[in-house]
Amino acid sequence: MHFSENFLYFIWQFRLFNTNELYCVGGEKLQVLNPGVLNTHAGPDFNQAKLVIDQTTWAGNVEIHTKSSDWILHNHGKDKSYESVILHVVYEQDKPIYRMNGTVVPVLALKGLFKEELLLNYNAIMMSLNKFPCAKQIGQVDKICIKGMMSRLIVERFEEKSGAVLEKLDKLKGDWDETFYGFMAGNFGFKVNAIPFELLADSLPQHILAKNKDNNLAIEALVFGQAGFLEEELVDEYPTRLKSEYSFLKKKYGLKPIDKSLWKFLRMRPQSFPTIRLAQFSALIIKSNHLFSKILEVDDLAQLYQLFENLPVNDYWLTHFHFNKCTKQVSVQVGRKSIQNVLINTVCTFLFAYGKYTDQPQFMDRAFDFLDLIPSEDNIIIEQYLDSGIKAHNAFMSQALLQLNKYYCTQKKCLNCGIGIKILKK
Repeated sequence: MHFSENFLYFIWQFRLFNTNELYCVGGEKLQVLNPGVLNTHAGPDFNQAKLVIDQTTWAGNVEIHTKSSDWILHNHGKDKSYESVILHVVYEQDKPIYRMNGTVVPVLALKGLFKEELLLNYNAIMMSLNKFPCAKQIGQVDKICIKGMMSRLIVERFEEKSGAVLEKLDKLKGDWDETFYGFMAGNFGFKVNAIPFELLADSLPQHILAKNKDNNLAIEALVFGQAGFLEEELVDEYPTRLKSEYSFLKKKYGLKPIDKSLWKFLRMRPQSFPTIRLAQFSALIIKSNHLFSKILEVDDLAQLYQLFENLPVNDYWLTHFHFNKCTKQVSVQVGRKSIQNVLINTVCTFLFAYGKYTDQPQFMDRAFDFLDLIPSEDNIIIEQYLDSGIKAHNAFMSQALLQLNKYYCTQKKCLNCGIGIKILKK
């Protein structure tokens, strides 16, 4: 019999054992009024349990182990926080356990009290070689259960994301616009170049950009200069002008560019090259300075798209992917899917974080409303769930599935997942 303590948590929490004529190992009659609340912190496994042992009602903590001797192995006998344990739940008892005051801890042995199918089902899922543990069963789970778990997951995901936002906000002394600017820059790097974009934003505060908001060339020079692309020898008229402008601004503001070698071009489509992304980022700054303030005023998704569409990207980039190297003409506008990526990962995240921080739930609701309207992301993880019968109809669903995959499926935490519990109980 192979299983973890987590499996016994599952059996105890949902009372999936025979509760008729239940007795402790010592012969005491036992009635479980409330199994308690699973404790995710240090101390006994379940708190606030309520039991009747030999007609005496007890309220307190429950500790769970595979074998009773694990109590000694884990040094609970020397820890005062375990003196409040009113029941020791184990798979089997191999040794009596005593409290520090010498009294015996009542023990319930679960061996033989639950259906073997539960363990077989659990082991089958835990040892699954599929793309995720319940890949063969998830398509049979009722939609209400799936929907409930997705709602829980999306809140989890945005709570986590907002934590990173609020941490950065604290470092920037509560400046929401500057915090948003930094995260937006990272998003423009689309994972591959996220770090150099973030470093760029850190090296080029918005207040410097704001002082040059009416000078497009200066904005472009500051962005490309700080990115390290204006340190080399340049021939074409446009980059030569950028270099000259940046040379002046660099001295004026005491700027230091980041290392150009940080930018990655390898195995990328030319329209995703960092030079093109930097040109688009410059154009976004030109079009919408202090963008976050504008986003807070928008409650219509179509208007939100407009903030990122028709950017005034310099015409030079219509025929260039690099400085001094001409190519055939291409579109340099931010694509629809790229805009959706920004809306999902930066805009909606900030709306949620801002609503939480300022205690204005309407912004949190707005974030989820936008996710409902934005099409699902399309990647290998979402495809895995689609192959198993779970379709992501929108970004709300795809974001929830990404959270499910990262924190539950890949870690095989099926006993912490509403879907996994439903499958195991069935």
